[in-house]
Amino acid sequence: MPLTFTIDDYALPDFIALASNFPASGYAYVVTPNVDHLIRYVDDPSFRALYETADFVMLDSRFLARLLSFTRALRLQVCPGSDITVQLFNQAIRPQDKIVLIGGSSEQANFVAQRHGLQNLQHYNPPMGFISNPAAVEECLQFIEQASPFRFCFLAIGSPQQEQIAQELKRRGIARGMALCVGASINFLTGKEVRAPLWMQKLGFEWLYRLMRDPKRLAKRYLVRGPRIFLLLKDITFVPRKAQPAAPDA
Repeated sequence: MPLTFTIDDYALPDFIALASNFPASGYAYVVTPNVDHLIRYVDDPSFRALYETADFVMLDSRFLARLLSFTRALRLQVCPGSDITVQLFNQAIRPQDKIVLIGGSSEQANFVAQRHGLQNLQHYNPPMGFISNPAAVEECLQFIEQASPFRFCFLAIGSPQQEQIAQELKRRGIARGMALCVGASINFLTGKEVRAPLWMQKLGFEWLYRLMRDPKRLAKRYLVRGPRIFLLLKDITFVPRKAQPAAPDA
């Protein structure tokens, strides 16, 4: 039986405008699926649930967008998490906004705060493997909740940890603000990692650039696991959606 995968079909400027006007009295979380996430979505019902309760599902992969255009004649906007992160910091976030960063080093947090003149950046970096430790998960959740209401909470702790934290925040109903599952975006924002040249990004070859720069870590993901997407696509029905823009908070 085919699985349904819902994608919010926003161009980057449209989503930035929506996120900029998200009301501080609400909570929503954003996921940014790539090919690896989509494979996990098919394989793992628990991961599927994380996506099904997400408020915004923004397509992160130009490769996947091109594949769907070629195989399904389905043309979807691409709104990568790294681009969302950069544009929010450059266009939407004001110096006085409360911003929460989960993941990344203290040096990266300081770099972001200084570069963007942030006066209220709250940073917490949970220990490696924390998601398997209920006490460590609770500490992370409480840090975010105590920082609430925030304008944006950037969850940069890898998948599926970041989605699990985002969903649990929604279930508990305490946090207020927009949480974004952005993976390695903070590394790109701070220069710890370098993105592919723009021409490679536009062609959908950013994955190849990352593979060439870090083959030991990424070879299995891109060369062994990744090709499964060609077989799995037949089991997925893609449903684009356009949500109504959030009204500015009064």
